[in-house]
Amino acid sequence: MAPRRPKAAGAAPARAQPGRRPVLVTGFAPVGGEAINPSWEICRALPAAIGRSPLETLLVPTQFRRAIEVVAEAIERTDPTLVILLGQAGGRACVSVERVAINIDDARIADNAGARPIDEPVAAAGPPAYFATVPIKAMVAAIRDAGIPAEVSNSAGTFVCNHLFYGTLHYLAASGRDARAGFIHVPWLESQAVSRPGEPAMALATMVRGVEAAIAAALATAEDVKMAAGQLD
Repeated sequence: MAPRRPKAAGAAPARAQPGRRPVLVTGFAPVGGEAINPSWEICRALPAAIGRSPLETLLVPTQFRRAIEVVAEAIERTDPTLVILLGQAGGRACVSVERVAINIDDARIADNAGARPIDEPVAAAGPPAYFATVPIKAMVAAIRDAGIPAEVSNSAGTFVCNHLFYGTLHYLAASGRDARAGFIHVPWLESQAVSRPGEPAMALATMVRGVEAAIAAALATAEDVKMAAGQLD
């Protein structure tokens, strides 16, 4: 069965009117013994608004189930037009805009509450997968136009990042809300790579510029651009 694509909301303008619904941007708490998580550091460094669209940032616990609950509560509270979930993907060399979330948890390590689900569905009654409802290729193009390496990724993993990505799309589909949602993975911060010789890393300021460009593109784009972004392996 093909991944389900939830009904996307209408396009948001690049510059909205005063009182516009916000963009919700989330980042995770550190996990796996790390002292920092670039996804949350990006949230802390983002401006208060992009164009006339206010940004609401949210720190999400790196925990199965609880992460979805926290984001769903924030969506209920803020009624965003756009939800951009950020996560750390150590080992990747560029900003990765995720295409698809899959209905599986398969944790290589425990989350911050000690949970380690293996081969369990995110939602027992949910479809096998959901596609992102943001214009992923337009977002990648905008990040590249800002001079930052970026790619479309076809796997968000099977840890809490994918869990939250799938859970958010499932919640939006089930609740009938019109917010569009997507997930962006970012590399290690330079400080995290010091103890990992040869591992790729990126400066925080560069990541922030990339995420800003991606959000602006998502707000401005009604229909995604046609651009080859597939992979051979």
